[in-house]
Amino acid sequence: MTIESSASPLIFGGAQSPRAALPVLPPLALYIHIPWCVRKCPYCDFNSHTASPVLPEQEYVDALLADLDQDLHAVYGRELSSIFFGGGTPSLFSAEALGRLLKGVEQRIAFASDIEITLEANPGTFEQEKFRAYRALGINRLSIGIQSFQEEKLKALGRIHNGDEAVRAAGMARQAGFDNFNLDLMHGLPDQTLDDALSDLRQAIALKPTHLSWYQLTLEPNTVFWNQPPTLPEDDALWDIQEAGQALLAEHGYAQYEVSAYAQPGRPARHNLNYWSFGDFIGIGAGAHGKLSHPDGRIVRTWKTRLPKDYLNPAKSFKAGEKALTNEELPFEFLMNALRLTEGVEARLYPERTGMPLESLAEGRREAEQSGLLQVEPSRLAATMRGQLFLNDLLQTFLT
Repeated sequence: MTIESSASPLIFGGAQSPRAALPVLPPLALYIHIPWCVRKCPYCDFNSHTASPVLPEQEYVDALLADLDQDLHAVYGRELSSIFFGGGTPSLFSAEALGRLLKGVEQRIAFASDIEITLEANPGTFEQEKFRAYRALGINRLSIGIQSFQEEKLKALGRIHNGDEAVRAAGMARQAGFDNFNLDLMHGLPDQTLDDALSDLRQAIALKPTHLSWYQLTLEPNTVFWNQPPTLPEDDALWDIQEAGQALLAEHGYAQYEVSAYAQPGRPARHNLNYWSFGDFIGIGAGAHGKLSHPDGRIVRTWKTRLPKDYLNPAKSFKAGEKALTNEELPFEFLMNALRLTEGVEARLYPERTGMPLESLAEGRREAEQSGLLQVEPSRLAATMRGQLFLNDLLQTFLT
Protein backbone atom coordinates (compact mmCIF):
# COMPACT_ATOMS: atom_id res chain seq x y z
CA MET A 1 0.00 0.00 0.00
CA THR A 2 1.23 3.51 -0.74
CA ILE A 3 -0.11 6.93 0.17
CA GLU A 4 0.63 9.92 -2.02
CA SER A 5 2.09 12.77 -0.02
CA SER A 6 0.64 16.24 -0.15
CA ALA A 7 2.55 18.69 -2.29
CA SER A 8 2.82 21.04 0.69
CA PRO A 9 4.81 20.18 3.83
CA LEU A 10 2.94 18.33 6.57
CA ILE A 11 3.46 19.61 10.11
CA PHE A 12 2.47 17.40 13.04
CA GLY A 13 1.95 18.80 16.50
CA GLY A 14 4.13 21.87 16.06
CA ALA A 15 7.88 22.18 15.49
CA GLN A 16 9.86 18.98 15.03
CA SER A 17 13.07 17.99 16.74
CA PRO A 18 15.85 16.69 14.51
CA ARG A 19 15.42 13.03 13.68
CA ALA A 20 17.67 10.64 15.61
CA ALA A 21 19.48 7.59 14.37
CA LEU A 22 17.33 4.50 14.85
CA PRO A 23 18.23 2.71 18.11
CA VAL A 24 17.28 -0.65 16.61
CA LEU A 25 16.24 -1.64 13.11
CA PRO A 26 12.72 -3.05 12.64
CA PRO A 27 11.97 -6.68 11.80
CA LEU A 28 12.54 -7.50 8.13
CA ALA A 29 10.10 -9.21 5.75
CA LEU A 30 10.19 -10.03 2.04
CA TYR A 31 7.36 -9.49 -0.41
CA ILE A 32 7.61 -11.33 -3.76
CA HIS A 33 5.22 -10.26 -6.51
CA ILE A 34 4.23 -12.73 -9.21
CA PRO A 35 2.04 -10.70 -11.57
CA TRP A 36 0.20 -13.26 -13.69
CA CYS A 37 -3.42 -14.47 -13.37
CA VAL A 38 -5.53 -16.84 -15.41
CA ARG A 39 -7.89 -13.91 -15.97
CA LYS A 40 -8.04 -10.33 -14.71
CA CYS A 41 -11.03 -9.79 -12.39
CA PRO A 42 -13.20 -6.70 -13.10
CA TYR A 43 -12.74 -5.28 -9.59
CA CYS A 44 -8.97 -5.81 -9.36
CA ASP A 45 -6.61 -2.83 -9.32
CA PHE A 46 -3.51 -4.83 -8.37
CA ASN A 47 -0.59 -5.14 -10.77
CA SER A 48 -1.81 -8.35 -12.42
CA HIS A 49 -1.74 -9.49 -16.04
CA THR A 50 -3.39 -12.32 -17.95
CA ALA A 51 -0.98 -15.23 -18.21
CA SER A 52 0.21 -16.67 -21.50
CA PRO A 53 0.00 -20.48 -21.95
CA VAL A 54 3.65 -20.81 -20.90
CA LEU A 55 4.94 -18.62 -18.09
CA PRO A 56 8.58 -17.41 -18.12
CA GLU A 57 9.33 -19.08 -14.79
CA GLN A 58 13.06 -19.53 -15.28
CA GLU A 59 13.61 -15.96 -16.47
CA TYR A 60 11.40 -14.46 -13.79
CA VAL A 61 13.10 -16.32 -10.93
CA ASP A 62 16.48 -15.19 -12.29
CA ALA A 63 15.19 -11.60 -12.35
CA LEU A 64 13.77 -11.82 -8.83
CA LEU A 65 17.10 -12.97 -7.41
CA ALA A 66 19.00 -10.28 -9.31
CA ASP A 67 16.48 -7.72 -8.03
CA LEU A 68 17.01 -8.95 -4.46
CA ASP A 69 20.79 -8.66 -4.88
CA GLN A 70 20.38 -4.93 -5.45
CA ASP A 71 18.55 -4.50 -2.12
CA LEU A 72 20.92 -6.56 0.02
CA HIS A 73 22.91 -3.50 1.07
CA ALA A 74 19.96 -2.51 3.29
CA VAL A 75 19.67 -5.83 5.12
CA TYR A 76 22.40 -5.06 7.71
CA GLY A 77 22.68 -8.64 8.94
CA ARG A 78 19.00 -8.99 9.79
CA GLU A 79 17.11 -12.23 9.22
CA LEU A 80 13.77 -12.61 7.46
CA SER A 81 10.80 -13.01 9.80
CA SER A 82 8.31 -13.61 6.97
CA ILE A 83 7.99 -14.05 3.21
CA PHE A 84 4.80 -13.35 1.29
CA PHE A 85 4.20 -14.47 -2.30
CA GLY A 86 1.52 -12.12 -3.67
CA GLY A 87 0.08 -11.42 -7.06
CA GLY A 88 -1.44 -12.02 -9.43
CA THR A 89 -1.71 -15.72 -8.67
CA PRO A 90 1.62 -17.07 -7.35
CA SER A 91 0.24 -20.62 -7.35
CA LEU A 92 0.47 -20.58 -11.14
CA PHE A 93 4.22 -21.12 -10.67
CA SER A 94 5.55 -24.64 -10.32
CA ALA A 95 6.95 -25.96 -7.06
CA GLU A 96 10.29 -26.38 -8.84
CA ALA A 97 10.45 -22.66 -9.70
CA LEU A 98 9.40 -21.55 -6.22
CA GLY A 99 11.87 -23.96 -4.66
CA ARG A 100 14.76 -22.54 -6.67
CA LEU A 101 13.67 -19.06 -5.68
CA LEU A 102 13.41 -19.84 -1.96
CA LYS A 103 16.80 -21.54 -2.01
CA GLY A 104 18.31 -18.48 -3.69
CA VAL A 105 16.72 -16.14 -1.14
CA GLU A 106 17.99 -18.19 1.81
CA GLN A 107 21.51 -18.16 0.36
CA ARG A 108 21.35 -14.36 0.49
CA ILE A 109 19.44 -13.65 3.72
CA ALA A 110 19.13 -15.85 6.80
CA PHE A 111 15.66 -17.17 7.65
CA ALA A 112 14.32 -16.92 11.20
CA SER A 113 13.87 -20.35 12.75
CA ASP A 114 10.10 -19.80 12.88
CA ILE A 115 9.77 -17.92 9.58
CA GLU A 116 6.24 -17.57 8.19
CA ILE A 117 6.10 -18.17 4.41
CA THR A 118 2.73 -17.40 2.81
CA LEU A 119 1.61 -18.20 -0.73
CA GLU A 120 -1.50 -16.68 -2.30
CA ALA A 121 -3.58 -19.16 -4.28
CA ASN A 122 -6.96 -19.31 -5.97
CA PRO A 123 -9.28 -22.36 -5.89
CA GLY A 124 -9.08 -22.64 -9.68
CA THR A 125 -5.33 -23.28 -9.43
CA PHE A 126 -5.44 -25.97 -6.73
CA GLU A 127 -3.71 -29.24 -7.48
CA GLN A 128 -3.20 -31.65 -4.58
CA GLU A 129 0.29 -32.86 -5.51
CA LYS A 130 1.45 -29.35 -6.37
CA PHE A 131 0.41 -28.08 -2.96
CA ARG A 132 2.06 -30.99 -1.16
CA ALA A 133 5.23 -29.99 -3.00
CA TYR A 134 4.81 -26.35 -1.91
CA ARG A 135 4.51 -27.50 1.71
CA ALA A 136 7.65 -29.61 1.36
CA LEU A 137 9.56 -26.48 0.28
CA GLY A 138 8.88 -24.86 3.65
CA ILE A 139 5.89 -22.76 2.57
CA ASN A 140 3.79 -23.02 5.73
CA ARG A 141 0.82 -20.75 5.16
CA LEU A 142 -1.70 -20.37 2.32
CA SER A 143 -3.98 -17.43 1.55
CA ILE A 144 -6.86 -18.70 -0.59
CA GLY A 145 -8.85 -16.19 -2.66
CA ILE A 146 -12.44 -17.39 -2.23
CA GLN A 147 -14.36 -14.04 -2.34
CA SER A 148 -17.73 -15.85 -2.27
CA PHE A 149 -19.18 -19.36 -2.31
CA GLN A 150 -22.29 -18.36 -4.29
CA GLU A 151 -22.37 -19.01 -8.01
CA GLU A 152 -24.09 -15.80 -9.07
CA LYS A 153 -21.73 -13.69 -6.96
CA LEU A 154 -18.64 -15.46 -8.31
CA LYS A 155 -19.88 -14.94 -11.84
CA ALA A 156 -20.47 -11.24 -11.17
CA LEU A 157 -16.92 -10.95 -9.80
CA GLY A 158 -15.41 -12.66 -12.84
CA ARG A 159 -13.93 -15.49 -10.77
CA ILE A 160 -12.84 -18.69 -12.53
CA HIS A 161 -13.84 -21.09 -9.72
CA ASN A 162 -17.22 -22.20 -8.40
CA GLY A 163 -18.49 -22.66 -4.87
CA ASP A 164 -17.75 -26.38 -4.72
CA GLU A 165 -14.16 -25.80 -5.79
CA ALA A 166 -13.82 -23.16 -3.09
CA VAL A 167 -14.97 -25.62 -0.42
CA ARG A 168 -12.67 -28.37 -1.74
CA ALA A 169 -9.69 -26.00 -1.80
CA ALA A 170 -9.73 -25.60 1.97
CA GLY A 171 -9.84 -29.36 2.46
CA MET A 172 -7.04 -29.88 -0.02
CA ALA A 173 -4.92 -27.29 1.77
CA ARG A 174 -5.30 -29.16 5.04
CA GLN A 175 -4.61 -32.54 3.38
CA ALA A 176 -1.46 -31.06 1.84
CA GLY A 177 -0.17 -30.29 5.34
CA PHE A 178 -1.19 -26.66 5.79
CA ASP A 179 -2.54 -26.24 9.32
CA ASN A 180 -2.36 -22.45 8.96
CA PHE A 181 -4.34 -20.85 6.15
CA ASN A 182 -6.35 -17.75 5.36
CA LEU A 183 -9.54 -17.41 3.37
CA ASP A 184 -10.16 -14.15 1.50
CA LEU A 185 -13.85 -13.21 1.47
CA MET A 186 -15.63 -10.09 0.19
CA HIS A 187 -18.87 -8.48 1.24
CA GLY A 188 -20.91 -5.65 -0.23
CA LEU A 189 -21.09 -7.60 -3.51
CA PRO A 190 -23.45 -6.76 -6.40
CA ASP A 191 -27.06 -7.22 -5.23
CA GLN A 192 -25.88 -8.92 -2.02
CA THR A 193 -28.33 -9.18 0.88
CA LEU A 194 -27.54 -9.57 4.57
CA ASP A 195 -28.48 -13.26 4.35
CA ASP A 196 -26.18 -13.73 1.34
CA ALA A 197 -23.24 -12.17 3.18
CA LEU A 198 -23.79 -14.17 6.38
CA SER A 199 -24.21 -17.39 4.38
CA ASP A 200 -20.77 -16.84 2.85
CA LEU A 201 -19.27 -16.17 6.28
CA ARG A 202 -20.87 -19.25 7.84
CA GLN A 203 -19.53 -21.42 5.04
CA ALA A 204 -16.05 -19.96 5.48
CA ILE A 205 -16.13 -20.48 9.25
CA ALA A 206 -17.27 -24.09 8.76
CA LEU A 207 -14.03 -24.74 6.85
CA LYS A 208 -12.09 -23.78 10.02
CA PRO A 209 -9.40 -21.50 8.59
CA THR A 210 -7.00 -20.04 11.12
CA HIS A 211 -7.43 -16.59 9.57
CA LEU A 212 -10.12 -14.74 7.63
CA SER A 213 -9.69 -11.59 5.54
CA TRP A 214 -13.22 -10.18 5.26
CA TYR A 215 -13.44 -6.88 3.43
CA GLN A 216 -15.88 -4.74 1.52
CA LEU A 217 -15.80 -4.59 -2.27
CA THR A 218 -14.83 -1.10 -3.36
CA LEU A 219 -14.79 0.36 -6.85
CA GLU A 220 -11.25 1.36 -7.75
CA PRO A 221 -10.11 3.57 -10.65
CA ASN A 222 -8.68 1.82 -13.72
CA THR A 223 -10.88 -1.25 -13.26
CA VAL A 224 -13.79 -2.58 -15.30
CA PHE A 225 -16.13 -2.04 -12.34
CA TRP A 226 -15.07 1.61 -12.11
CA ASN A 227 -16.09 2.21 -15.72
CA GLN A 228 -19.10 -0.10 -15.65
CA PRO A 229 -20.23 -0.03 -12.00
CA PRO A 230 -22.47 -2.85 -10.80
CA THR A 231 -25.39 -2.28 -8.42
CA LEU A 232 -23.97 -2.47 -4.90
CA PRO A 233 -25.89 -2.55 -1.58
CA GLU A 234 -26.93 0.77 -0.03
CA ASP A 235 -24.97 2.18 2.92
CA ASP A 236 -27.54 1.04 5.51
CA ALA A 237 -27.38 -2.52 4.17
CA LEU A 238 -23.57 -2.41 4.19
CA TRP A 239 -23.61 -1.30 7.83
CA ASP A 240 -25.98 -4.13 8.77
CA ILE A 241 -23.70 -6.64 7.02
CA GLN A 242 -20.62 -5.26 8.78
CA GLU A 243 -22.19 -5.37 12.26
CA ALA A 244 -23.75 -8.82 11.88
CA GLY A 245 -20.64 -10.28 10.28
CA GLN A 246 -18.31 -9.01 12.99
CA ALA A 247 -20.61 -10.44 15.66
CA LEU A 248 -20.67 -13.82 13.89
CA LEU A 249 -16.88 -13.90 13.57
CA ALA A 250 -16.40 -13.01 17.24
CA GLU A 251 -18.90 -15.69 18.26
CA HIS A 252 -16.74 -18.30 16.52
CA GLY A 253 -13.46 -17.12 18.03
CA TYR A 254 -12.11 -14.94 15.22
CA ALA A 255 -10.71 -11.81 16.84
CA GLN A 256 -10.44 -8.69 14.71
CA TYR A 257 -6.88 -7.39 14.86
CA GLU A 258 -6.95 -5.07 11.83
CA VAL A 259 -9.64 -3.30 9.80
CA SER A 260 -10.38 -6.36 7.65
CA ALA A 261 -8.38 -9.15 9.31
CA TYR A 262 -9.69 -11.73 11.80
CA ALA A 263 -7.74 -14.57 13.35
CA GLN A 264 -8.01 -17.43 15.79
CA PRO A 265 -5.93 -16.97 18.98
CA GLY A 266 -2.23 -16.78 18.18
CA ARG A 267 -2.82 -16.83 14.41
CA PRO A 268 -2.60 -13.25 13.12
CA ALA A 269 -0.55 -13.06 9.95
CA ARG A 270 2.99 -12.17 10.94
CA HIS A 271 3.58 -10.48 7.60
CA ASN A 272 0.52 -8.27 8.14
CA LEU A 273 1.51 -7.35 11.68
CA ASN A 274 5.00 -6.36 10.56
CA TYR A 275 3.57 -4.15 7.81
CA TRP A 276 1.01 -2.38 10.01
CA SER A 277 3.51 -1.82 12.84
CA PHE A 278 5.87 -0.01 10.43
CA GLY A 279 8.32 -2.86 10.07
CA ASP A 280 10.65 -3.14 7.10
CA PHE A 281 10.03 -5.15 3.96
CA ILE A 282 11.96 -5.73 0.77
CA GLY A 283 9.73 -5.78 -2.30
CA ILE A 284 10.89 -7.69 -5.36
CA GLY A 285 9.04 -8.44 -8.58
CA ALA A 286 7.14 -6.40 -11.14
CA GLY A 287 5.53 -3.43 -9.42
CA ALA A 288 6.54 -4.49 -5.90
CA HIS A 289 6.91 -1.84 -3.20
CA GLY A 290 9.34 -1.87 -0.30
CA LYS A 291 10.18 0.12 2.82
CA LEU A 292 13.67 -0.06 4.31
CA SER A 293 15.19 1.63 7.36
CA HIS A 294 18.86 2.51 7.72
CA PRO A 295 20.86 2.89 10.96
CA ASP A 296 21.46 6.59 10.28
CA GLY A 297 17.70 7.23 10.47
CA ARG A 298 16.89 7.28 6.75
CA ILE A 299 13.68 5.46 5.85
CA VAL A 300 13.29 4.83 2.14
CA ARG A 301 10.29 3.61 0.15
CA THR A 302 11.05 1.89 -3.16
CA TRP A 303 8.98 0.70 -6.09
CA LYS A 304 9.93 -1.60 -8.92
CA THR A 305 9.28 -1.55 -12.68
CA ARG A 306 5.61 -2.38 -13.16
CA LEU A 307 5.17 -4.20 -16.47
CA PRO A 308 6.49 -7.79 -16.58
CA LYS A 309 8.01 -7.29 -20.04
CA ASP A 310 10.00 -4.31 -18.77
CA TYR A 311 10.96 -6.06 -15.54
CA LEU A 312 12.36 -8.95 -17.60
CA ASN A 313 14.19 -6.64 -19.99
CA PRO A 314 17.93 -6.67 -19.12
CA ALA A 315 18.29 -3.17 -20.58
CA LYS A 316 15.87 -1.73 -17.98
CA SER A 317 16.37 -1.18 -14.26
CA PHE A 318 14.41 -3.21 -11.72
CA LYS A 319 13.93 -0.11 -9.59
CA ALA A 320 11.45 2.40 -10.96
CA GLY A 321 11.90 4.88 -8.12
CA GLU A 322 12.63 5.54 -4.48
CA LYS A 323 11.80 8.21 -1.93
CA ALA A 324 13.36 8.99 1.44
CA LEU A 325 10.61 9.93 3.90
CA THR A 326 10.96 13.40 5.41
CA ASN A 327 10.47 14.36 9.07
CA GLU A 328 7.19 15.97 8.05
CA GLU A 329 5.89 12.81 6.38
CA LEU A 330 6.93 10.25 8.98
CA PRO A 331 4.19 10.82 11.60
CA PHE A 332 1.42 10.29 9.05
CA GLU A 333 3.24 7.34 7.44
CA PHE A 334 3.57 5.66 10.83
CA LEU A 335 0.08 6.40 12.13
CA MET A 336 -1.83 5.50 8.97
CA ASN A 337 -0.43 2.00 9.46
CA ALA A 338 -0.39 1.56 13.23
CA LEU A 339 -3.89 2.91 13.85
CA ARG A 340 -5.41 0.29 11.53
CA LEU A 341 -4.54 -2.31 14.18
CA THR A 342 -7.46 -2.65 16.58
CA GLU A 343 -5.10 -2.72 19.57
CA GLY A 344 -2.79 -0.11 18.07
CA VAL A 345 0.90 -0.28 19.01
CA GLU A 346 3.06 0.48 21.99
CA ALA A 347 3.87 4.20 21.98
CA ARG A 348 7.59 3.43 22.25
CA LEU A 349 7.49 2.06 18.69
CA TYR A 350 6.99 5.56 17.30
CA PRO A 351 10.43 6.95 18.28
CA GLU A 352 12.01 3.53 17.83
CA ARG A 353 10.87 3.14 14.21
CA THR A 354 10.85 6.75 13.03
CA GLY A 355 13.65 8.41 15.01
CA MET A 356 11.13 11.14 15.91
CA PRO A 357 10.39 12.16 19.53
CA LEU A 358 7.07 10.98 20.92
CA GLU A 359 6.42 14.56 22.07
CA SER A 360 6.02 15.58 18.42
CA LEU A 361 2.60 13.86 18.51
CA ALA A 362 1.48 15.52 21.75
CA GLU A 363 -0.84 18.17 20.28
CA GLY A 364 -2.53 15.74 17.89
CA ARG A 365 -2.93 13.14 20.64
CA ARG A 366 -4.68 15.63 22.92
CA GLU A 367 -7.11 16.65 20.19
CA ALA A 368 -7.81 13.05 19.14
CA GLU A 369 -8.38 11.96 22.75
CA GLN A 370 -10.73 14.88 23.39
CA SER A 371 -12.65 13.97 20.23
CA GLY A 372 -13.06 10.38 21.42
CA LEU A 373 -11.07 9.03 18.48
CA LEU A 374 -7.91 7.97 20.32
CA GLN A 375 -7.69 5.94 23.50
CA VAL A 376 -6.40 7.81 26.53
CA GLU A 377 -3.52 5.46 27.25
CA PRO A 378 -0.05 7.02 27.54
CA SER A 379 1.81 3.78 26.78
CA ARG A 380 -0.11 2.99 23.57
CA LEU A 381 -1.23 4.59 20.35
CA ALA A 382 -4.62 3.02 19.64
CA ALA A 383 -7.88 4.18 18.10
CA THR A 384 -11.14 3.92 19.99
CA MET A 385 -13.99 2.00 18.38
CA ARG A 386 -15.23 5.34 17.06
CA GLY A 387 -11.75 6.17 15.80
CA GLN A 388 -11.62 2.88 13.89
CA LEU A 389 -14.86 3.79 12.14
CA PHE A 390 -13.62 7.29 11.32
CA LEU A 391 -9.95 6.59 10.74
CA ASN A 392 -9.50 9.41 8.22
CA ASP A 393 -10.88 11.90 10.74
CA LEU A 394 -8.52 10.51 13.38
CA LEU A 395 -5.50 10.92 11.11
CA GLN A 396 -6.54 14.47 10.27
CA THR A 397 -6.09 15.48 13.91
CA PHE A 398 -2.36 15.00 13.44
CA LEU A 399 -2.32 17.45 10.52
CA THR A 400 -2.17 21.16 11.34
